[in-house]
Amino acid sequence: MQTGLDIVKKLWPRKLKDARAGLLVNPASVNRKLEHASDSLRKSGRFELKALFGPQHGIRGETQDNMIEWEGFREKKSGLPVYSLYGRTRKPEPSMLRDIDVMIVDMQDVGSRYYTFIWTMELCMQACDETGKSLVVLDRPNPLGGVHTEGPVLDMNYTSIVGQRPLPVRHGMTIGEIGSYLKNEFYPSLDLHVIPVKGWRREIWFDQTGLPWVFPSPNMPTLDTAVVYPGMCLLEGTNLSEGRGTTRPFEISGAPFIDPDILVKRLKAFQLPGAVFRPVYFQPTFQKHVGKLCGGTQIHVTRREAFRPFLTGVAIIKAVHDLYPEHFEWKRPPYEYVTDKPPIDVLAGTDRLRNDIARGRSLSGMEKWWKAQCLEFNKKIRSKYLLYK
Repeated sequence: MQTGLDIVKKLWPRKLKDARAGLLVNPASVNRKLEHASDSLRKSGRFELKALFGPQHGIRGETQDNMIEWEGFREKKSGLPVYSLYGRTRKPEPSMLRDIDVMIVDMQDVGSRYYTFIWTMELCMQACDETGKSLVVLDRPNPLGGVHTEGPVLDMNYTSIVGQRPLPVRHGMTIGEIGSYLKNEFYPSLDLHVIPVKGWRREIWFDQTGLPWVFPSPNMPTLDTAVVYPGMCLLEGTNLSEGRGTTRPFEISGAPFIDPDILVKRLKAFQLPGAVFRPVYFQPTFQKHVGKLCGGTQIHVTRREAFRPFLTGVAIIKAVHDLYPEHFEWKRPPYEYVTDKPPIDVLAGTDRLRNDIARGRSLSGMEKWWKAQCLEFNKKIRSKYLLYK
């Protein structure tokens, strides 16, 4: 299997030969030899690399925690300017694009709408469309495969950097497929090129690709993390620790007021597919409840194909909400630059989930409406832009 980066020299668009290029990358933008794209593409011979651009966490993972801005700099190795797209601006400014003809995007996504990289790509698409620049996406596999979708489709009243366009939470698309969707639905005049992954099929998970896993952000250390992330990231909208500051972020969750055995008993009663829950105690070293002893649970995924991460994340929130009403809290804004909406609504892309939990609605009742949204989106939109069998 070869990513778009691995075969870019063979498939680079003829019309862009010798073009001046900018490159949007993250720490996982590596080829099969673990050489970073910013190094390998400087010697490609197909274009002249003029600038680097970085999303949240930087081009090499410089910022550890969530929602930490960073400033641009000049890379010592290459002498190229590095522009931050998660600082004073999240969209490339015209001055940043002045010396380039094409923006190349090579970022490893993790298959979840919350992950900001796909929306940084869209902001680059906007900027390129407005300034007459081309954009090339070097595609990579979706680590969770490309079969399953889950969770609400974003309501455009809840747009943010964790969701700018209608898309389910677990979207089941590659970054190249999302680029094709965005171009055709919102930027029809953009000159977009997608260099596809060679040898990937939709049922293939990342650990079946033979490609090296490099964590694309500091709190996404393993594929196991990515598997649970489409549901467990919801905890960022609550006062529950999502496991940041532990060695198993997003797999571990809890709070100082939780009795692990009571929580696990409630979760077992939900009979959630593909997972078992282990009672745990932990002390986060940073972020929520730092240094405090927390009780909670660790998710152990036993059957990936059956596991429903979004449903599982909602189940954990519902269980704690119902068991500890005097302690559970929804986090207050701001969150990811949104100041007028609860963070849980920003993450879910709707206020319906929060309201359903508050009203005591059943898990199956909630899952029914987001399943219907996914089905409609898959039929009307997603199916048109799938590039792989």
